[in-house]
Amino acid sequence: MTIPLYQIDAFTGNIFGGNPAAVCPLQSWLPDKTLQLIAIENNLSETAFFVPEGEGFRLRWFTPELEMDLCGHATLAAAHVLFRHLGYGSEQITFQSQSGPLTVTKTGELLTLDFPARKPLPAALPEVIRQGIGKLPKEVLKARDYVLVYETEEDVVNLAPDTSLLHTINLDPGGIVVTAPGREVDFVSRFFTPQASIFEDPVTGSAHCSLIPYWAERLQKTKLIARQVSRRVGTLQCELAKDRVYISGQAVTYLKGEIYLPQQV
Repeated sequence: MTIPLYQIDAFTGNIFGGNPAAVCPLQSWLPDKTLQLIAIENNLSETAFFVPEGEGFRLRWFTPELEMDLCGHATLAAAHVLFRHLGYGSEQITFQSQSGPLTVTKTGELLTLDFPARKPLPAALPEVIRQGIGKLPKEVLKARDYVLVYETEEDVVNLAPDTSLLHTINLDPGGIVVTAPGREVDFVSRFFTPQASIFEDPVTGSAHCSLIPYWAERLQKTKLIARQVSRRVGTLQCELAKDRVYISGQAVTYLKGEIYLPQQV
């Protein structure tokens, strides 16, 4: 059997920018073991799978290690495939997921995710993270992910984490977000995932479920521009709406192909 495969760069308008995700549209679910093997073979931070369900789709995300409960850039990528390649007729898609219903709205080239807000709360910093991150943050919070707040964009850009030390901890399915006020945008961030095959995620939509409530309260504004200052860089337009966050960005197609899957897998 063959399965369509798309690779999409999300949260960017340019190839080789943003965060790459694989997207596999399915007519029905394959065994979880097979989904995990495909994600391992793709070797990207996330592979998104979706099947038709009701008037929308059921969406799941797999890293090379495990199934995730929420992923922003791969959701954006899945919507891009539906809008751009599969002829989806409406301007809004609803995905059912482990994190509840998620909608993506298309406005021109911009795709907007409607995700749950996850306000981070003050937390203690584990000693292994303190040692491994390399610079003591000014503030420590936690929702799904640890959120470490620094004073300047340079603090975030210049961090050089001890990957060998941080790989000794297991935060699945979470990670470590480092963030600070931006020079040209409202805030910047980076995202690290200990024990993952891709340690630094280029652009992490789900992390902004916590970053947006934090910065909206701190900056006293509900609409913000964010930049994830990884090597690939990604730009996100953000908005807080009570218990939801709107995360907007562009996406571009890098490749389209087919997976040749033996029947017994």
